[in-house]
Amino acid sequence: MVFRLKLILFLVLHFLPKVKSSMVSLNNNGYEDIVIAINPSVPENETLIQSIKEMVTEASTYLFHATERRVYFRNVSILIPVTWESKSEYLMPKQESYDQADVIVADPYLKYGDDPYTLQYGQCGEKGQYIHFTPNFLLTDNMSIYGPRGKVFVHEWAHLRWGVFDEYNVDRPFYISRKNTIEATRCSTHITGMNVVFNECKGGSCITRQCRRDSKTGLYEAKCTFIPNKSQTARDSIMFMQNLNSVTEFCTAKTHNTEAPNLQNKMCNHKSTWDVIKESDDFQNASPMTGTNLPPHPIFSLLKSKHRVVCLVLDKSGSMNTVRQFLLTFKYLIEI
Repeated sequence: MVFRLKLILFLVLHFLPKVKSSMVSLNNNGYEDIVIAINPSVPENETLIQSIKEMVTEASTYLFHATERRVYFRNVSILIPVTWESKSEYLMPKQESYDQADVIVADPYLKYGDDPYTLQYGQCGEKGQYIHFTPNFLLTDNMSIYGPRGKVFVHEWAHLRWGVFDEYNVDRPFYISRKNTIEATRCSTHITGMNVVFNECKGGSCITRQCRRDSKTGLYEAKCTFIPNKSQTARDSIMFMQNLNSVTEFCTAKTHNTEAPNLQNKMCNHKSTWDVIKESDDFQNASPMTGTNLPPHPIFSLLKSKHRVVCLVLDKSGSMNTVRQFLLTFKYLIEI
């Protein structure tokens, strides 16, 4: 009877869906055990692996400066699909799996296209589920749209690890400030630009005009777009537009735009992204590194599982009737 109960308990624990749990840890300012997994449906492409390495390496230095020398990426595992050919440099995974990955590389999700995104279900300051990059994003030159991939990765890492939110709002790109002026939804307000409507675009040039004010809403007309100037002096914020060359920091309490109708203000009670980040568990014991040297580049491990063959042995004796009945019941429960 004891054996049967132990077997039933084992089967329940083995077959129940696993709760996603990241393996990432922070030791002596360095993030370890980050898992980036490539979806099995992605065609084999060694350039994709190299692009991932370059993105994370660039992001590590960028992250180090953005967090005032507090954290960087120390080691990363790249999980190669079983559908790709095996190579001598590929190691066997230990606990790493696609379902538990911190970053996945997969085909576009219909809603986002090739735009990178982080799946966030939690409240302010709570970790996200995973970061999603598409192969096309990693293999195509999108500098003019997203900026350097390393900067994009830090933007998404802030979503994933520290539970901060975007400081733009595509649904409410403008708002009326306390000074009764129309402002673009952004952080910080030191970012300068023009408010224009695109009339016609051919090739690489567009015909634009100044935005008109809507008498009903008091805001600019619906097609109005804020275009940041190429030359900026503002250093923040990474959660608004990381693609601007001057942007290297998160908005702080001094520079945060508390009026902007963005998700960061809504979810975090108008608290700046840097304040939320500093309150995270990571930063409770992460003092800035001393000296002037940069941290070492990340170390990458390439992991690939082998196809597994699972054999099921059935005992037809009477002593297994109880277990068999449980299995039938359990099969019914997980199918409904």
